[in-house]
Amino acid sequence: MQDKNMEAVLQKAEVLIEALPYIRQFNRKIIVVKYGGSAMSNEELQKNVIKDVTLLKLVGFKPIIVHGGGKEISRWVGKVGKEARFVNGLRVTDDETMEIAEMVLGKVNKNLVTMVQELGVKAVGISGKDGGLLQVEKKYADGEDIGFVGSVKAVNPKVLYDLLEKDFLPIVAPIGLDDAFMTYNINADDAACAIAQAVGAEKLAFLTDIEGLYKDINDKSSFISRLTASQAEELIEGGFIGGGMLPKLGNCTSAIKAGVNRVHILDGRIPHCLLLEIFTNKGIGTAIIADGDGHGKDGEFSPEN
Repeated sequence: MQDKNMEAVLQKAEVLIEALPYIRQFNRKIIVVKYGGSAMSNEELQKNVIKDVTLLKLVGFKPIIVHGGGKEISRWVGKVGKEARFVNGLRVTDDETMEIAEMVLGKVNKNLVTMVQELGVKAVGISGKDGGLLQVEKKYADGEDIGFVGSVKAVNPKVLYDLLEKDFLPIVAPIGLDDAFMTYNINADDAACAIAQAVGAEKLAFLTDIEGLYKDINDKSSFISRLTASQAEELIEGGFIGGGMLPKLGNCTSAIKAGVNRVHILDGRIPHCLLLEIFTNKGIGTAIIADGDGHGKDGEFSPEN
């Protein structure tokens, strides 16, 4: 029994040693985490994600959380007798739905702040309205008016820089204002991508409800662990990518081209997926990298993925 205990302790030590070069490389670097999907609706997974991001903060990273809340918004829309309607994956948002969305996202935001602070890290919850963080214009779905849905046209990251400088962990709800100061709901993926670009994030991680990217979603052997932005565009143009992954992958390639070093698509249903991707050589999920990045997982390393 004693030998088994010692073996377990040594394995933990090996994990910590494996994480060391990544901790060193990303110390004081900004990482944007888009948080949503099942990882948000399951209480245990929610705690794991918040623990992961809190740990990143405590070891010297500068994380920013951008969260969604779509399932909870749909639940509250149903409570008032309305039916949630989507066009090309975008929620049709009339006046009443916009009011509900802002209420729900505000509640989600402060719950996340509370969870982070329970773990001993200072957090501040804001929306894209605060400090003019997210400036939007009306978004259409194939020419169709879908109400108060905004497309990010500009980001003012000063409020985020100020919070990071004062050692706070920013948590952002995807709500923004247009030039007439009307309130708009923003797709959380779009918001996270725009913020990552504006702050020059080292990494952008999307927590999703799938394992990562497949060339053929029906063929598990076609899983893609790493690809360049150009290869991702080839998959899109070739019609291999569809559904909700299509705009997500488009966001990933846009972020890479705008200077984000690496974008990760991770399965948020896997406990501690964020730590496994960032702190281990092999990692999990799919990483999108810049063209010409011929190195391993992160720069100087040469992992198996």
